[in-house]
Amino acid sequence: MGDSILEYSFENLDINDNLLRGIFAYGFENPSNIQHKSIPLINKGKDLIAQSQSGTGKTGAFTIGILNNINITLKRTQFIIVTPTHELAKQIYEVIIELSKYMNVSIAKVIGKTNINDSITELRKDPQIIIATPGRLIDMINRRHIYTDDIKSFILDEADEMLSSGFMDTIYSIVTTLPKTTQILLFSATLPTEILELTKHFMNNPESILVNKEELTLEGIRQFYIKLEQYNWKFDVLFELYETINITQSIIYVNSKNVLNNLYHKLINDNYPVSYIHGDMTQKERESNLQNFKSGTTRVLLSTDLLSRGIDIQQLSLVINFDLPRDKETYIHRIGRSGRYGRKGVSINLVTNEEMNCMKEIETFYNTKVEEMPKNISDYLS
Repeated sequence: MGDSILEYSFENLDINDNLLRGIFAYGFENPSNIQHKSIPLINKGKDLIAQSQSGTGKTGAFTIGILNNINITLKRTQFIIVTPTHELAKQIYEVIIELSKYMNVSIAKVIGKTNINDSITELRKDPQIIIATPGRLIDMINRRHIYTDDIKSFILDEADEMLSSGFMDTIYSIVTTLPKTTQILLFSATLPTEILELTKHFMNNPESILVNKEELTLEGIRQFYIKLEQYNWKFDVLFELYETINITQSIIYVNSKNVLNNLYHKLINDNYPVSYIHGDMTQKERESNLQNFKSGTTRVLLSTDLLSRGIDIQQLSLVINFDLPRDKETYIHRIGRSGRYGRKGVSINLVTNEEMNCMKEIETFYNTKVEEMPKNISDYLS
């Protein structure tokens, strides 16, 4: 069996005392596998490619890693974390604030779709850690509001998305502004081969912690499908599901804004407490809707894939794929919202006859089993 997780301990990872206090106050007891493996490598200053499935503690790994290596007395920017969405940036920011509460660390968020002057004001303090989305980050570097001379580590969270075509050029531009000595850390749940190829261009003999695809199964998450003749039947089936099960919190994923709006109005008309989130909303709307869901004011959250990565909702027990994701990699990000850190979770996929092939491909890809949904589904959710 190798190491048991219980043998892992934060005290053995050469972590400074004030940070340890923050780790335990935050509620982390023992390091997860990815934390146990990556923190020592971050301490050594090595470049790192770390792949580990959703919900295994990647954010904790790199946030603890950099906080442990910060020079508290140097009031200059030393670490930049880049992530694809505002929600993830905000969540990482909150984790760092909590973990560093016994340390005197300055932290700034530099994210798009927010007032540019707010970013500039934040950066005047020369924050030691910056959490950013790519477009606003390169803009601030180009305008000389961020000095990169003292940057020790550059972290790409959700690296597969950050290195995909949409962001690739921006990331390259950012990397060229960094000192040659900067440690580069890549974290992701999925790292396709072509992405690994790209890393050769800007990483320096990176260490790899790669979980092979066969291990990317989602232990603790029961996966079911409901087979339907026609797409339109999905709406009725969803309502039947909600009548059958008394659900605490659930996310419903759809592939298009039209379906999302349609579903939202149907649920609201039936008095379901429901929020939604998609890419065309303002930052304020997104935050407010997500907060309503996290606090339990609304019990159902409709989302496009904007939200499939990294968002941790503690009490989430059910993920419904109203639409199967457009690409297989996204599936693990979506259903990995439930069952995080070994908690139990259930995912239900609504699948038309035409989509059954796609469902089979997902099963093969993850070497996992998606079963037909049993009548007693509520037993799995109690």
